[in-house]
Amino acid sequence: MNSQHSSGPSSAAVANQRAVEAQIRLQALCDHLHDADRLETALEEMQPGLLGLFDAERLTLFERSRDGRSLAMRFCTVPDIEPLRVPLGLGSIAGYVAMSQKTAVIDDVYDPEQLQAVHPRLGFDYEQDQASGFFTRSVLALPITSSGAVLGVLEIANKLTGGFAAQDSHLAEQLATALGQRLSRDRETSTGPYQSLVEQGLVTPGQFEEAHRRAQAQRHSLGYILRRDLGLGDEPIGLALERHYGVPFMGYDPTVIMPEAVMALLNRPFLVRHRWVPVAGDDQHAVILIDDPADSARLLDIQRILGGRQFDVMVGLEEDILMYLGIQPVDEPPEPEVVIQDIEPPEAGLEDLLGQLDQEALQLADGATPDAPENELTAETDAAIIQLVNKLISDAVTLKASDIHIEPRKDDEPGVVRVRVDGLCREILKIPAKHVRYIVSRVKIMSKIDIAESRLPQDGKITCRLRGMPLELRVATLPTVNGESVIMRLLAAGKPMAFDRLNLRAANAAALEAMIEHPHGIVLVVGPTGSGKTTTLHALLARINTPDRKILTAEDPVEITQPGLQQVQIRSAIGLTFARALRSFLRCDPDVILIGEMRDLETAHSGIEASLTGHLVFSTLHTNSAPETVTRLLDMGLDPLNFSDAIVGVVAQRLVRTLCPDCKESYTPTPEEVQRLAHAYGDEAFPELQIDLAQVSLCRPKGCEACGGTGYRGRTGVHEVLVGTREMKNLIVTRPGPDQVRVLAVQQGMRTLLQDGVAKVFMGQTDYEQVRTITMA
Repeated sequence: MNSQHSSGPSSAAVANQRAVEAQIRLQALCDHLHDADRLETALEEMQPGLLGLFDAERLTLFERSRDGRSLAMRFCTVPDIEPLRVPLGLGSIAGYVAMSQKTAVIDDVYDPEQLQAVHPRLGFDYEQDQASGFFTRSVLALPITSSGAVLGVLEIANKLTGGFAAQDSHLAEQLATALGQRLSRDRETSTGPYQSLVEQGLVTPGQFEEAHRRAQAQRHSLGYILRRDLGLGDEPIGLALERHYGVPFMGYDPTVIMPEAVMALLNRPFLVRHRWVPVAGDDQHAVILIDDPADSARLLDIQRILGGRQFDVMVGLEEDILMYLGIQPVDEPPEPEVVIQDIEPPEAGLEDLLGQLDQEALQLADGATPDAPENELTAETDAAIIQLVNKLISDAVTLKASDIHIEPRKDDEPGVVRVRVDGLCREILKIPAKHVRYIVSRVKIMSKIDIAESRLPQDGKITCRLRGMPLELRVATLPTVNGESVIMRLLAAGKPMAFDRLNLRAANAAALEAMIEHPHGIVLVVGPTGSGKTTTLHALLARINTPDRKILTAEDPVEITQPGLQQVQIRSAIGLTFARALRSFLRCDPDVILIGEMRDLETAHSGIEASLTGHLVFSTLHTNSAPETVTRLLDMGLDPLNFSDAIVGVVAQRLVRTLCPDCKESYTPTPEEVQRLAHAYGDEAFPELQIDLAQVSLCRPKGCEACGGTGYRGRTGVHEVLVGTREMKNLIVTRPGPDQVRVLAVQQGMRTLLQDGVAKVFMGQTDYEQVRTITMA
C-alpha cells in the first residue's frame, strides 16, 4: 500500500515568497513617495507601511543642511519628538553615515564594542534617548545620495524581531534611492529658501513670481520684498530660512552690540560688500549673521579672518545685516521694463573702428594709472566702443555665425575675436590688449551683467533688433588667467524649417513621417550640442501642427516659435524646470508634448509616463547614436517594460559642412577612393545606392569669395533613424547593450550616421573628410 502525505512549502520557498511580497510593498511605497505633492505628507501617510516593512519601531529622515555641515531631522515616526540637529562627524551614527557615505548596522547602540566596530571613535547621544523617552537598541542607517552628493540619512531603529538582516539592508537601499530622487527633485523645483511659504499657502505662486521680479528690479532681497509688500512677519520668513539652510534665523535687533573683540579684525566697508556681520563673540568664539549660509567661499573667508576662533552661523536678510552696519534700506521705485536695444551697424570696418578706439582711449586714459579700477578707464557711452561691439554682432550675423568669442591673451599680446561658422571657429579680429576690457565691459553693460565682478563667471542676455529683425544673444563671461573672456551665442528668432528641407533620405523621411502620425508614444532626437536637434524637432512639430491638435512645449531657450503652439520658457531660478513643466502639462489636455531635454531620471520617467497615457511626446538627449540612446535611458533607471511600450523611434543626427555651391568642382575619383567609400558604407549594403561605378563623379572644395576661401558654405543634416518595431521592443525588455540594438536596427533597415554621410558624398553635397570628422569623433 503506497502512503501519500502532503508537506508544506520549504523554509526557502517561504522566505522567497516573503521577499517578493516585501518588494511589491516597497515599490508601492516608492511610487507614492514619487507622486505625492509634499514629502512630509507622503511620509506621514506611508508611516504604517514603512514601519511594517522593516518590522521596526522608528524611522527618521535627516536632511543635510545647505552649508553641508549638519543634518536636520525632517521627519520622524515618533510623535512629538523634539527636532534634532547633528553635525556631520563621529558624534552620532547619522553624522558618521553622512560623513563616510557608508551604511551602518548596529544591533546594540549601548554596546561600546559594537560602536567601535563601525569606527573606533563613533559616539552615540544617550542623553537624547533620555530626553525623548524613546530608547534606541538596534540601528540601520544609510546615506541618501543623488549624483554622488549626500542629501541626507535614513535611520531605521529597533527591529522588533532580532537584528537587521541583509534583506532589510537591501530594501532600505532602495528606499534611500527613492528618497534621494525625491529630495533632489524638491531641491531642483524649489523656489529657494521660501519654498515652504508657497507650500503653506502663505504666498501664492503668482505673488511669489511678482515678488521675485520686484526684488530683482529694485535690488532688494526676496525676503525683504515678501516682508515689505506682502506683510509677512519675521516669524514665517525666519522659519522658512531656518528650514532651508539648517541654521537659526536672526532679524534686526537694535539692542545688539557687535562684539569689539571680533570687530577689531574687520572694517565696515568690507562687511557691507560681503554681507555678513558678527553679532556676538569673544576671543574664543563668534556668532556670524550672513544672508547665505551655503556660500562656502564666504565661510572660508570668515574662517580665515577669525583665525583660531570657532564660529557659529545664523541666517538673516541682507537688509537686516546692512542695518547692523548702519545702512538703512532704500525703497527705490521699480526699474522700467527692459527696452529692446536697437543695434545700428556702422558703415566703417572693424579695423577703422579700432583706430577710432585708439584715439578715444588715449584721451580717456590720460592721467590714469594702469591699476586704476575698470570703471574709471571705461566710458560706457564711448561711441567707438559701442560701434565696434555693434559691428562685431552685425558681422557675426552676416557670416551666419552661431557664437562670438572675445578672448584675452597673455600679457600685452593682442586679444582675439573669433566666430563659430558652420561648426568651426574663425578669427575675424585682433584687439590690442589695452582695449580688450573696454569691449568686455561694453558687452557686460548690454547684457545687464555686474561690470564690477570679474572674478566669477556670469550669465546674461542681450535682446536687440538688428536691421529691424529681433535677435537674442546669450552671454557668458569666464574669468581666465589672462582676464575675462566673453562668449555670445546668437539666437535669432526663427521660424520652423520645412520638413522637406531637413535633407532626409527617402527611407528616413518615410520612417519619420510614420512616427509622427502615432497617437501616442515617445520620439527622441539625439546628438551633441549644436547638432540641430531643436531645428529637427520643430520641423516635425510643424508637420503635425494642425487645428485639431493641442501642442505644448517646454524649452530652454525658446529659439523657434510657431503659431498654434503653447510654448513655455524654462526658468530654473524660480523652480520652473522641465520636470515641473511636464507635470503641469499633463493637466492641460494636450495631444502632443515637446520636452526640450531629458536631463534627469525624473524627467525621463515622466515623459515615458505621459507617452503611455495617450500623448505623443518629443524630446532630446545628448547621446552619440540611436542605439546608444536606448541603453542610456535604461542605465538611467527607466523600467524596460514601460520604455519598450513607449518608444516610437529615435533619430540621431549631426551637422556636416557642405561644399560651397558657387565653387565646388566635380572630379572623377580613383578606383581606390570609390572602394574606400564603398567599404565605409558597407560592402553588402553598398549596391542599394545604385552607383554606376563606371561613371561615378564626386565633388571637392575649391574656395571663392562667397565661402571665404574655405570651399565650404553651410551645413546639412546626417541622420540615423531607429524605429521602435515589435522586435526592437522585445529586445529592449532584455536590457540589451548598444551593439545588440545596433545589429537588430541595421537588420531592420536603419542606416548609420556614417552610411548616411557617405550617401551624401555621392550626392555631391560634402566630402568624405567632413563626414569622417563628425562620425569618427
